[in-house]
This record gives sequence, structure tokens and C-alpha cells, in this order.
Amino acid sequence: MLRRDDLIAFFARHQIPQTTVDHPAVFRVGEGEEIKAGLPGAHTKNLFLKDAKDQLWLISAADKTEIDLKRLPAVIGSARLSFGRAELMEAVLGVTPGSVTAFALVNDAGRQVRFVLDHVLAQAADVNFHPLTNTATTRVDQAGLRAFFQAVGVTPIIVDFEAMAVVEA
Repeated sequence: MLRRDDLIAFFARHQIPQTTVDHPAVFRVGEGEEIKAGLPGAHTKNLFLKDAKDQLWLISAADKTEIDLKRLPAVIGSARLSFGRAELMEAVLGVTPGSVTAFALVNDAGRQVRFVLDHVLAQAADVNFHPLTNTATTRVDQAGLRAFFQAVGVTPIIVDFEAMAVVEA
């Protein structure tokens, strides 16, 4: 499993410009507001989920986005969703609770996880995610985010969570 330094090296190998800032550990959305205030770009929340048919899901949304997990399955084509166990998340994505991030897809070598991206993030000029640890934040621009997805072989399902609909990239 890749760790933070490996991820930064991955970005360099794929010519994805990034800026990483160290900070005290942040475990939940709502924590670290003073940190976010000093970092430009869209901030995120990330959910590791498992559906009733054992399909794994990762959702990355803007930090203020409300996600209705009861309505979402009909939108993304999943069975009923619930939170995935920490042990499973660590085994598949190589991250622990509080460190969940879209960048953890780099560790999903078996492509077990389907990825849902908030359309707000898909349109943001810059986005911020943890770099596989919750003691730092890494910012990439939209081109860098798309290059990351291409490099790891992931095509996001882009969802407008307000309209509860899949949108085109």
C-alpha cells in the first residue's frame, strides 16, 4: 500500500502539480475550520460505503454537501448503502478512519471500489484531499484531479447531490 510520500512521488511521476500542507490531525468534517480557511480550493468529505450486495463505494463530496444515503442507491445503481468497516477500508484503500480520501484509489489495485464524485468538486478549479493521512491536506487543480483518475484507471460517477442525479463529466 502506498503512503503519503509514495503518493507525492506518484503525483511527480505523473506530472500532477500539487501542494501539500501539514497540520494537526483532522478526523471529521467540521473540525479544522481554521486550517481550511487558510487553504484555497474546495474542501471535501469522503465516505467509504458498502452496499447490500457487497459492492464497495467511495463518495467524495464538497464538505458542505448533504448526502442522502437512502435516496442515493437509485441514482448510482447500488443496493442499500451502509458504512464500510474500518478493517475493510484499510485492507482495500490503505487508509484509516479520518483519512479517507479520493487519493486512496491509488491503493485499490483490484478496482474493488466504485467511485462517486460530487459535481461541485468536478467543477472546482482546485480541490483539497488528505494525502492518505489526516495530518496533511493536498491541493490539486481540476486538470490534476482528472489526470490522477486517469492514472489510476478510475472513471468517476459524477452526481449532483442537490438534484440527486448523475451528470456528465
